[in-house]
Amino acid sequence: MPTRKQRRRRQKDLRHDYEYVYVDDSGEEVDVESEEPAKRSQRNGKEPSRAPQKKAAASRRPVREVQPPSIRRVAKRALIFGPLIFVAFSVINSGQALAGRLLVAGIYTLFFIPFMYLMDRAMYRAYLRRSGQSAAAKTPARKR
Repeated sequence: MPTRKQRRRRQKDLRHDYEYVYVDDSGEEVDVESEEPAKRSQRNGKEPSRAPQKKAAASRRPVREVQPPSIRRVAKRALIFGPLIFVAFSVINSGQALAGRLLVAGIYTLFFIPFMYLMDRAMYRAYLRRSGQSAAAKTPARKR
């Protein structure tokens, strides 16, 4: 038996009429053709739930562009997180001397830079795989 929350959610889905559209290659919105009779369950004739349709509509969103990894961008991030790391270690190690807390925060911030660069690189490679682009096509030319 469904819970009260599930019953209310199901009633809400039945109350609202959803209109699905997607954006084609030229940038125009196109209505999705209704295939309700073909999708009806063969056993009991009831309509299937709308959850799979929502997932299909969400997968048509354009992939958010991820910029190529950059040491400069990671260093800026480290400048933001460095003081936050220092404050966190000051709260945790309040009995330690100020120089010790600065040293520990500096070491953690220095370790933060290469790991965050590797994370950016992994996200960029995943973006290239999702968008179907090659790494050479998206990598900008270096300044000399």
